[in-house]
Amino acid sequence: MTKTAATRESTTFRNAFIGQAKEPADRELTTALGAAKALWDQLVAELAAEHKLTREWNSYSIKAGWALRLKREARNIVYLSPSQGGFMASFALGEKAMESARGERFPAHVRKTIAEAKKYAEGTAVRIVVSGAEEVAVVKRLTEIKLEN
Repeated sequence: MTKTAATRESTTFRNAFIGQAKEPADRELTTALGAAKALWDQLVAELAAEHKLTREWNSYSIKAGWALRLKREARNIVYLSPSQGGFMASFALGEKAMESARGERFPAHVRKTIAEAKKYAEGTAVRIVVSGAEEVAVVKRLTEIKLEN
């Protein structure tokens, strides 16, 4: 991820489906994601196959937009939020998972994101803007860490 992508994550990321009452159709998702749709499809398929995660579109508010929730049984693992030309993967990591994530040899921008992540009651909110294969690998590893802890 470039510095631009890291900056976009914290300042200008905007869900592509804000204001939409119904979950996005596949053609709407394809239009919004553009070239990033291939990364989205790859990530969703691999996480489902490797970790038996199920998919469910979720919107807690029409003002927030829609996210694809990947979960195992009742446990939420990662949310994928589409934007125009890309998407964000969001995790709520517990303390053990955060310890593991801090110990990983992630790229510097990911280590910085983890170090600066805000802690909430549900866990520490780690958000990764996916802009290439490097971030797909990071999201897959964070998913493993979440499932292990």
